[in-house]
Amino acid sequence: MDANPGQTKTGQLPVPQLPAARLTIRKSECQPGETAVGLAPRAGVYTSRPAPKPGHHRIPRSRRLTTDVLHFHQQVPSTPHVRRMSLGPLVAARNAAAIRIGWPVLFIKAVGLVCEKFPELRQSWLKAPWPHIYQHSLSIGMLAVERWHEDQPWLFWTRFQFPESRTLDDLQERLRLGQTEPVESKFRRQLQLCLFPSFIRRMLWWWSLNVSGRSRERRAGTFFVTTLGSRGAQIPHPPSMQTVCLSYGPFDEAGCCDVVLSYDHRLMDGSLVAAALEDLEHTLNVTLAGELASLQETQVAQPAA
Repeated sequence: MDANPGQTKTGQLPVPQLPAARLTIRKSECQPGETAVGLAPRAGVYTSRPAPKPGHHRIPRSRRLTTDVLHFHQQVPSTPHVRRMSLGPLVAARNAAAIRIGWPVLFIKAVGLVCEKFPELRQSWLKAPWPHIYQHSLSIGMLAVERWHEDQPWLFWTRFQFPESRTLDDLQERLRLGQTEPVESKFRRQLQLCLFPSFIRRMLWWWSLNVSGRSRERRAGTFFVTTLGSRGAQIPHPPSMQTVCLSYGPFDEAGCCDVVLSYDHRLMDGSLVAAALEDLEHTLNVTLAGELASLQETQVAQPAA
């Protein structure tokens, strides 16, 4: 039997010869806010790269901050809780909005609003000079964003200060800057930190996380958001060094998705987290859906004015 067009006689498609390693993004396919936080943008693809030579290799700079997060994550007795959320009203409002708001932005603001009602979500466990609890006055969200730098994928952390008091379009602009501004200027301090050897980085991190509450919130924020939902994957226990870490999976046709909230069990119990997840679903479907509708009304009113 003859092979189909484009196939070899074995029935397998030929493997194209691709250029050197790059992250290719088709601008026509990439919509604002459609970013898989923690991985490449939805329209991004990894081209084939030559395999490293056999033998020992230094840890690349692109992996050093991630290894630091994993190191301090092991010191947090975190527990994940999952809630299946029905977010149909929010999905409908987002699709109808004149401004495209990314899912990470919606969840960041919703977590900030929920943290206002549950002060335990704004607490941190500090070890020095003795174990104690620090109560943060407001929330600071950190979002994992992957950028292509020095021919390698890097994970950087974009900071969203006081998201509960900011508008969705303002937060969306902050996300856009984290995705598009030059890495050398946007994430300068994170790049500088990667230059230090591991034991110095760990000392700096330990001091920031355990000595001063204000230093901790400046360096690490009060909560963390990461997701692989747009890539069709779920993170069952997202690693982080913060008290609270949120992740969400892919949406189904009915607008439902699994939302994971991982928390420091020293500071709260599961019943409080379950209540926070319930309030989060209500906040997304009512408060944020309403704000998206107001964005639509504002855009309609502007031409008339």
